[in-house]
Amino acid sequence: MRAAFASVRHWVFDLDNTLYSARYRLFDQIDRRMGEYLMRLFGVNAEEARRIQKDYYHRHGTTLRGLMLNGEIDDPHDYLRFVHDIDYGHIAPDPMLDAALTRLKGRKWVFTNGSAAHAEKVMARLGITGHIDAVFDIAAADWLPKPMAAAYEAFLKRTGIAPDQAAMFEDIARNLKTPHELGMKTVLVRHRDNTDGNHINQLNGDLHAPYVQFVTDDLPGFLSRLATENIEETT
Repeated sequence: MRAAFASVRHWVFDLDNTLYSARYRLFDQIDRRMGEYLMRLFGVNAEEARRIQKDYYHRHGTTLRGLMLNGEIDDPHDYLRFVHDIDYGHIAPDPMLDAALTRLKGRKWVFTNGSAAHAEKVMARLGITGHIDAVFDIAAADWLPKPMAAAYEAFLKRTGIAPDQAAMFEDIARNLKTPHELGMKTVLVRHRDNTDGNHINQLNGDLHAPYVQFVTDDLPGFLSRLATENIEETT
């Protein structure tokens, strides 16, 4: 671990089901809101809305991207406001994550296919806002989602990060392919309650791909171990 992450100075975290635990089922709420939006937009029932939603997600990286490519929405901000109009109240502060981020040397970033407003609400509930240097969201990426290479290029250009000094944490394995090719360390964050993420990873056969360098089911514990080794190395 010490050798693998010795050069890392930038810690890049996906948000949903990565920085917060999938046990909160927060994305289930977002998933339902996306279905409601599509039902209203297309005048279809819940089953057809879900079919469209998942088709766009698998083919375009996000449902939003599919809607934009097909010219079916005019204002992506309106879509994001609607799908992120959810209840955050059950997310509890995470003192273990807070402690690990406090001790982990380097800068911390959130890189999400969602909105900055959504990320900020989650971070506030977790009690980690002060640790995050910046949020790079889908709007900052000019609406190009992970796993598109252009999204990572936009992130690196905006932040000035050298890929060989960065580590990327994700719950969707395919989103680690480009970071690995760019020279970043990659960590897949798994959780038994991440139903969609686990299905996608198994469906694509990504779990044993070379771009998945590390796997953890305990992000705070993983970061705590890295922080301890980082401290030992610098003392």
